Amino acid sequence: MAYVVFFGGLGMVAGALARWMLGWLRRGAQVPPPWCELAVGVAWSALADRWAVGQVSSGWFPLLLGLAWLTVAAGAVDLVHRRLPDALTLPALPAALLLVTPLGWASVGRAAAGAAVLAGAYLAVRLVAPSALGAGDVKLAGPVGAVLAAASWPAVVLGAMLAALLTAIAALIGLLSRRWGLGAAVPHGPAMLMSGCVVAVSAALAGPAGFA
Repeated sequence: MAYVVFFGGLGMVAGALARWMLGWLRRGAQVPPPWCELAVGVAWSALADRWAVGQVSSGWFPLLLGLAWLTVAAGAVDLVHRRLPDALTLPALPAALLLVTPLGWASVGRAAAGAAVLAGAYLAVRLVAPSALGAGDVKLAGPVGAVLAAASWPAVVLGAMLAALLTAIAALIGLLSRRWGLGAAVPHGPAMLMSGCVVAVSAALAGPAGFA
């Protein structure tokens, strides 16, 4: 219980820091409180609970905390402002590779390759259909691909498919609710990040075998 409370409080501080940092970007991204604080706090406390009972290994724990923070920070900006700032997406890749290190050098090598593969796939889609993905989505694909590949190659495929499905569902809901018109650009970053979280957490809970 102490771990849950501690990491929940720490997550709220990290969420507040994310919101403050977003507001100070060159192209300021204002996110109303307390959404970042609550989201990161809840995510970190839930992860701490699983870590405390041994369902999430110490090797996965820091990586999942970092992914949860990025999901809230980048996802909030994309939802509110329809863009993914370089200040978040570019440092996220080296940070992801660093946080993968506790999982072993084989995972680090696979993560680096996974980042290149998923970013390359997203870049190819953007070149063929520029309206389908933004440049920020391509940059974000690198760290997300790294985290997924750290689990396994099937996790990369599963994460990409789930992200596409979530975006399609969001587009359908937006169309039915008349929030978005037909052909409107739908933020893909939140779906990519959420699918990355779901698949990575599932792999961590599955144990060393992951999705191999």
